[in-house]
Amino acid sequence: MECVDTRKLQLQQQQQQLQQPQPQQQQQHFHVLAVDDSVIDRKLLERLLRGSSCKVTCVDSGDKALKYLGLIDDIDDTSSSSLESSSSPSPQPLQQEGIKVNLIMTDYCMPGMSGYDLLKRVKGSSWKDVPVVIMSSENVPSRISMCLEGGAEEFLLKPLQLSDLDKLQPYFLKSLDNSCEKESANNSIDSDNNENVINNNNSNNSNNSISKRKAMSPEPHQERSRPKMKGLAVV
Repeated sequence: MECVDTRKLQLQQQQQQLQQPQPQQQQQHFHVLAVDDSVIDRKLLERLLRGSSCKVTCVDSGDKALKYLGLIDDIDDTSSSSLESSSSPSPQPLQQEGIKVNLIMTDYCMPGMSGYDLLKRVKGSSWKDVPVVIMSSENVPSRISMCLEGGAEEFLLKPLQLSDLDKLQPYFLKSLDNSCEKESANNSIDSDNNENVINNNNSNNSNNSISKRKAMSPEPHQERSRPKMKGLAVV
């Protein structure tokens, strides 16, 4: 009970700090997927990130995070909390919204799929280049080492502070660089495909033109040879 009261006080303090005017930062275009089964921790993280002009999508389980990323199709909705369903609608999968995720922040200890399990699923998928940050209220060195070795970019201790956002700056930039590289590669592929289509069309047009010229040109007159019989020409 005391822990809950402390987090509520932390949430109120962060809300007062975020009400102060802050300059627009570069990460205003970044989208963060926040995964935590605690309503209070989700709200605190959401306020921190939105105060830094980030777009935030919150889910309460690893399964819902995977569904949002399009890595699984169906999950058991009975596991969702009543507070989450009443406060906000379920986020639609990315295939429907057509948006990107630049950073994933997940709690370590969650019922069902842990933050470490979610980390391994993300790193083994097409989202492997997206930075993943693990959060936990327990400072366990072996757990921290396991997550960092498994591909996590950072391991943050709860409750999060505004100063923790400074640690996320390099991962925002890293995700932006990866997005730019993919976009450039896709544009290059599209350009090559368009060039091949144009070349093929030109080649087909050239072949059709040659075929038409052959069809229209008259055949050369061949003089009929007169049959000969025993050296005499037949008149």
